[in-house]
Amino acid sequence: MFKKATASIFAKYFAGMAFLFSGNTFAAWNDLNMTEGVTAISKEVFDLHMLIFWICVGIGLVVFSVMFYSMFAFTKKKNPNPSSFHENTKLELAWTIVPFLILVFMAIPASNTLTKIYDDTEGDINIQVVGYQWKWQYKYLEDDIDFFQNLTTDWDEIYNKTPKGEHYLEEVDEAVVIPVGKKIRFLITANDVIHSWWMPDFAIKQDAIPGFINTAWTVVDEPGTYRGKCTELCGKNHGFMPVVVKVVPEDEYHTWVKEKKDAAIRMAELTTKDWSASELVQRGEAIYERNCVACHQSNGQGIAGIFPALAGSDIALNNKPRHIEILMEGVQGAAMASYANQLSEVDLAAVITYTRQAWGNSEKGDGQIVVPKDIVDYKL
Repeated sequence: MFKKATASIFAKYFAGMAFLFSGNTFAAWNDLNMTEGVTAISKEVFDLHMLIFWICVGIGLVVFSVMFYSMFAFTKKKNPNPSSFHENTKLELAWTIVPFLILVFMAIPASNTLTKIYDDTEGDINIQVVGYQWKWQYKYLEDDIDFFQNLTTDWDEIYNKTPKGEHYLEEVDEAVVIPVGKKIRFLITANDVIHSWWMPDFAIKQDAIPGFINTAWTVVDEPGTYRGKCTELCGKNHGFMPVVVKVVPEDEYHTWVKEKKDAAIRMAELTTKDWSASELVQRGEAIYERNCVACHQSNGQGIAGIFPALAGSDIALNNKPRHIEILMEGVQGAAMASYANQLSEVDLAAVITYTRQAWGNSEKGDGQIVVPKDIVDYKL
């Protein structure tokens, strides 16, 4: 009976080894294994990962083979009188020296790769990345470009009212754009809580910590759109702050930079425009859906006991100065953050006006709108 059980154990063991090294298993690993990435450093990290993986597989094979052999060869039936020994100096030296040499063999390439990863020299383009609950801000330090990256996946998809799209929870309103072949240095920090900026195709995963700046870098030679996400549990909407980077040819990148600078000039000019209530409401609705709907809901009812309702709110109805103050300063001790640095004067005025006009608030309250000049005056 024991022989049959032992034979069964060996049969399963060697069958498992045969499956492990089969072609089908290697193909399946593409879905389970670490992302190889598209940069030189990401490929080096992947090769290092596979080297250490196979070392661990080899160690496992040796250890389990010895263990199973011992279970089979030194049974009580074959050895009724157990051996009696206390030490073996050569064996003890062997199991000390061999693992030490293996660790050294693993440490040398790992140290070389880590030295490259933590290279902190200035890049051709330097981008500050700031984590917010729950979005990313990007500042191109040389070109004075500043924008926020927000999730654009439809909330009907999130609440399972419609089928989920190809890039579910990985769609944003504006991608980070970088040129091919240039060293890009990211200076990563956070405004509120700890986040983590993860781009697997670049082999970058760096914590964003308030008050600290961590750095990472990449050089991408393959144009395309690459997707990542926040990998630090940072609050209610942690899963809703993806990272999207678009890599383009250098001439296309310079065109994008010019367009962003021109757009910033046009936005500054809009602060002096004579806005109508309908124009502000139309613009504000889109901003509300992008920035506010997760907490206050599309119907303005909020979430009872957590996020206050804006529909019928006394502040939204009758207290324009306080309404502006809340958007500019946030609410201490609550989840409401300041949007002074997140939205332009025009967008701030538009979203405040929208919440004062929507859901019947315009009929119940004082009907006052907020124009961009009101925001500019508040900042002064």
